[in-house]
Parts: sequence; structure tokens; C-alpha cells
Amino acid sequence: MGLAETERRKDEKINGVIYDMSPAPGYRHGIINSNIHTIIKQGLKDSICLVTIENLDFRYHPEINDDYVCPDIMLICDRKHLKGGTYSGVPKFIAETLSHSTAKRDKTEKKDIYEKAGVEEYWIISPQGKSVDIYYLEEEKYCLMNSYMLEEDKEDEDYNAQTEISLRAFPHIKMTLAEIFEGVDL
Repeated sequence: MGLAETERRKDEKINGVIYDMSPAPGYRHGIINSNIHTIIKQGLKDSICLVTIENLDFRYHPEINDDYVCPDIMLICDRKHLKGGTYSGVPKFIAETLSHSTAKRDKTEKKDIYEKAGVEEYWIISPQGKSVDIYYLEEEKYCLMNSYMLEEDKEDEDYNAQTEISLRAFPHIKMTLAEIFEGVDL
């Protein structure tokens, strides 16, 4: 068997167009996703909810077509919509960590998809800018509620590494900006 036959290439299908997600994004992308995933997973202990990292397709219009995206981080609570490697319900939370090849789609098409699907909270994280933009669904439209850019220098007046961010639907799940970007500069 050739490489194509043994490995599933990561892709997304948006409005009938297949986007190849290869090659994999840089290591900073994975570190950030792992940091956020770990904190959320610990906060969901003993919960019916589940957090996934880069491995579950979100089929956002299952009744209309077979389009799907693969969010970096997705939090779901309605497990009856899980089937194989696909989820077709409404996630509570999605985060996308930008890479050069996906940044535009994450900020436009995918943001629109999540908004129309009814995802309550959407984060866009930039490894290069060490920033987090947080959108909440308000009256069926996303509103930018918070925008943070990490400042780690304690001497700087804008120091904010210990600023806590919590998930809207799960206020007990909190993380600091420092925790989100921990290990990125190794």
C-alpha cells in the first residue's frame, strides 16, 4: 500500500469544495491546542460533555449536504449526534488556532459556518501575535466580546499574562493567557 492508502489526509469540505489541510501546521499550533484542550478536559471531569482536539469532523448541515470542517478544539454535550469520526449536533464551544494556510478561512468562512450553526462561543487564536479573539453568539450573530494580546513583561504597564478567561457555558473552566501560550517559545 502507498502512503495515500494507509493514511487519511486531513481535509475539510465547505460549500462542496474540498480543502486539503496538509501539511500540518507548525508546532506552536499544536502546543496551544493541547494547552487549551487539557484545561477544558480537566474542567469537564465527571461531565457528559466531551472536548476534542483536531480529530472530529463537524458536519454542520447534515440534512442538506455532506459538508464538514475539522475544528482545532470542539466542546460538545449532546453525544447522540456522534457517529464514528463525525459530530452533527451543535457544539457549545469551538476554537481555531490560526496557521498561514487556514487563517483567512478561520476568520471568514468557518466563523460564518459556526455562527449559522448556533455555536455559542468561538475563539480565534493567533500563535504569531499571541492573541485570542472571543466571539459570543448574540441574537444569532457573533459579537467580538474580548480581544487579548499577551504581554508577558511584568514591567510593562499592559502586563496581562495572569488575566483569566473562562468559557461562557462553563464559567468554572478558566485559563490564563500565560497558560494558553505556555511552551510556545521553546
